[in-house]
Amino acid sequence: MNFKMIGRFLAQIISIEAVFLLPALGISLGCGEWDAVKGFAYTLVIMLSVSAVLYGLCRKAGKLFGAREGMVCVSFSWVTLSLLGCLPFWISGQIPSFVDALFEIVSGFTTTGASILSDVESLSKGLLYWRSFSHWLGGMGVLVFLLAVTSGSEKEKGFTMHLLRAESPGPDVGKLVPKMKQTAMILYIIYIVMTVINVIFLLAGDMPLLEAVCTAFGTAGTGGFGIRNDSAAGYSPYIQNVTMVFMLLFGVNFSCYYLLLLGQFRSVFKDEELRLYIGIVIVAVGLIAWNIRDLYNGAEETLRHAGFQVASIITTTGYSTTDFDLWPSFSKSILLMLMVVGACAGSTGGGIKVARVLLLFKILRRNIRQVLNPKKVQVVRNNGRPIDEKILDNTNAYLAAYVIIVIVSFLIISLDGFSTGTNISAVLACFNNIGPGLEAVGPTCNFGAYSIGSKLVLIVDMLAGRLEIFPILVLLSRGTWSRRSQR
Repeated sequence: MNFKMIGRFLAQIISIEAVFLLPALGISLGCGEWDAVKGFAYTLVIMLSVSAVLYGLCRKAGKLFGAREGMVCVSFSWVTLSLLGCLPFWISGQIPSFVDALFEIVSGFTTTGASILSDVESLSKGLLYWRSFSHWLGGMGVLVFLLAVTSGSEKEKGFTMHLLRAESPGPDVGKLVPKMKQTAMILYIIYIVMTVINVIFLLAGDMPLLEAVCTAFGTAGTGGFGIRNDSAAGYSPYIQNVTMVFMLLFGVNFSCYYLLLLGQFRSVFKDEELRLYIGIVIVAVGLIAWNIRDLYNGAEETLRHAGFQVASIITTTGYSTTDFDLWPSFSKSILLMLMVVGACAGSTGGGIKVARVLLLFKILRRNIRQVLNPKKVQVVRNNGRPIDEKILDNTNAYLAAYVIIVIVSFLIISLDGFSTGTNISAVLACFNNIGPGLEAVGPTCNFGAYSIGSKLVLIVDMLAGRLEIFPILVLLSRGTWSRRSQR
């Protein structure tokens, strides 16, 4: 294990986190929020000290860096970012419990949006900004950002590929261009431009600047931290519609946007995952709108609430315009299934991903055909191209790990005595990076009533869900750290 390379990379990540903390500190200084200023200032000192020590110890790192180091580096980075990123909440005293502060920032970085706060509006403006910005930073991935802004040598090609594959969502991570640094840069440029456009549209609806920026951060990262206690319910229909559209856009594979920029419209329109994603959204909106038609005044309001909640849940954003926990069971069941499906691979959304769902159906179809025709070779194809058997094996392994983690997490948090619906939706909401669940963790409630042990389980679930399970499993595996496996 190349610990020095991991340590040097952690030093860079912590330095970047410290830089991103400065705007929040500036907002707190401008607003005279001295508790928050103390929290940010002390945190900056701690971050820079830890970064300096790590860099001093690990500056002469070797170049050997494989897939295992990539997994461990990504896991360590996200854990470290969370442990340090939660300090402003805790040191300022605005979230007195360290575990609660950790839960809040992990929910932010993993773009989950689950909260332990009952009164969001009581937070200082600087902390509200930092809380929402954590969505934006975690949406595309802080390691992807580091790869985009740092120079890499030819010797570090494998290094960057292992990191990008370990952090990026989806069953397979390919390169948009030959060099990974350029791929990361293209992704972030698209991400930044779309976020800015989102802010402009929100400002056009007379939304205050800070609220527009924070809402756009939550939408772009598909995180869903609102800065109002009623989430998006108090905003105008225009702002709700803008947010709905951008949630759906950020749930699309960013490779599609790159292809559009290249003028390859036919390739985008023929993309099987995109077509399935759009199809699921249309069907879900139609079914829910039909089911809740008697709850709202007119077709426009019904379609707006149905469309917004479908967009919010399938993209795993978590904003809400209404208390969907009061909807009929049929509609809530659809939303529960959308929690599991999630958005497209290569987007900022969570969940299993539409690409994996598509592959799982194709694997099932192939297995049925093999039973009927044992001697015939069955090849699984996506967009007309054969899929590598390794990807199919990884998809099956992911599904197995997904089911096991959900079951174990559900059993553990059930010790707190909440209802079955509350517990299963809490696990699915955290593991799939959704945010709100049902019943006691619904859109008008929060996760604050869970015990410390259950919150720690849900924190691990959020990290595992955002990192596609395997980096966290590798980090926790005894084989990763055994000397025999490192020979």
